[in-house]
Amino acid sequence: MNASWQAVIPMLLLAGVVAAQTSAPPDEEIRRILAERVDGRHQAVGMVAAVIDSSGKRVVGYGRLAKDDARTPNGDTVFEIGSVTKVFTALLLADMSQRGEVKVDDPISKYLPEGVKAPRRDGKEITLAQLATHSSGLPRLPNNLSPKDAANPYADYSADKLYAFLASYQLARDPGERWDYSNLATGLLGQLLALRAGKDFEALVLSRIAAPLGLDSTRITLTPEMKERMAAGYNATLQPAHNWDFQALAGAGALRSTANDLITFLAASLGSRKSPLQAAMAAMLAVRVPTGQANVEQALGWHILRWKDRDLVWKDGGTAGFGSFIGYDAKAGVGVVVLANSFSLATGGVDDIGLHLLDPSLPLASPPARERKVVPVDPKILENYVGRYELTPTLVIAITRDDDRLYEQATGQPKVQIFAESEKEFFLKVVDAQISFRTDAQGRAKELILHQGGADHGAPRVE
Repeated sequence: MNASWQAVIPMLLLAGVVAAQTSAPPDEEIRRILAERVDGRHQAVGMVAAVIDSSGKRVVGYGRLAKDDARTPNGDTVFEIGSVTKVFTALLLADMSQRGEVKVDDPISKYLPEGVKAPRRDGKEITLAQLATHSSGLPRLPNNLSPKDAANPYADYSADKLYAFLASYQLARDPGERWDYSNLATGLLGQLLALRAGKDFEALVLSRIAAPLGLDSTRITLTPEMKERMAAGYNATLQPAHNWDFQALAGAGALRSTANDLITFLAASLGSRKSPLQAAMAAMLAVRVPTGQANVEQALGWHILRWKDRDLVWKDGGTAGFGSFIGYDAKAGVGVVVLANSFSLATGGVDDIGLHLLDPSLPLASPPARERKVVPVDPKILENYVGRYELTPTLVIAITRDDDRLYEQATGQPKVQIFAESEKEFFLKVVDAQISFRTDAQGRAKELILHQGGADHGAPRVE
């Protein structure tokens, strides 16, 4: 689960301006893009893209469901969609508001179980809308998220742990003061809406969204038949990745879905498919919060890029083994879905493809500037780098070691391997980024430097 668009937006805004389109690129062009990512850059085993435009719905798949399954992904292939789940959670909020069951500006304390304390600052309370717009003041993840299995980080995070965190947390700023992406906030929103409705999060999604829209393959718990259609997930180096499971934070990223279901969801969002959720979908865009990024706002669940004379509405997602993108341009009448069975970030992942299919003047991410050669490093030296490094107060990079392999895991992101170019210089394959370590006289790292997008970001060691 991520907010990887922050890396890609500055690049996109450099693109030239062309006339508004009314259709997405042809299937042959879409297939070429997917093939380049699968066969050329080796960033996924299989991918599928779906578009809806003036010519109707189209689905293009490329690659394989798994390394040992030669089936080509198609519109019915099941993927984890990660943070795209947040759009569904925010739609539940808008729908329940339309029904008079909640108000978007209600304080979260109104829906917490009796005796559970909600964080507040100077008497100001967090609202439901602030959870959905990442402006609550809550961190990206709770500090008591300590998974038994790092490969499945949300599986054992229970409601009791969530409530214990809320009771102990001190807000560092007023609710509504600033945008700061938070998996915790949207997970909490899903939990509160489920409590209000008197059913679990999955049951709420199925009854309020999936059933009315006819989304037969959008759910958390897969049927045996859906398991047969599910793609295998792979990490950044195309090694098998663990599927993610959720408890209390399901609203942040627990859903699985298909390109066919998601393009149907976008058709309803565009208004080309009538549904009882039409008013709620429109209401999602009425609430807007500045993100601090030029021309980018946050609506309920959706990111909005102001591009030329129109709004591109979209959301991305990622789990340990999957990447996802959905978005639409109401003025052009175009909707796009891109799904991959590998974790990847915006530059070289699915975000740039999705935005490019919405408007071809938005460029595709370039491959890494140069080929990098991996060199062996003594595991004793690698051990000196193991620790936690604070990039920002809410973003920590954890460095771990498994024999002669080194891994990094940023807050709220899957763990990925980093590869040595020298004893102190490493690079990522999932994204064009590098990491170097500054050490003391004994060789122990005292700072990590992240090199990305032409900038260097220092992160002092905190553990």
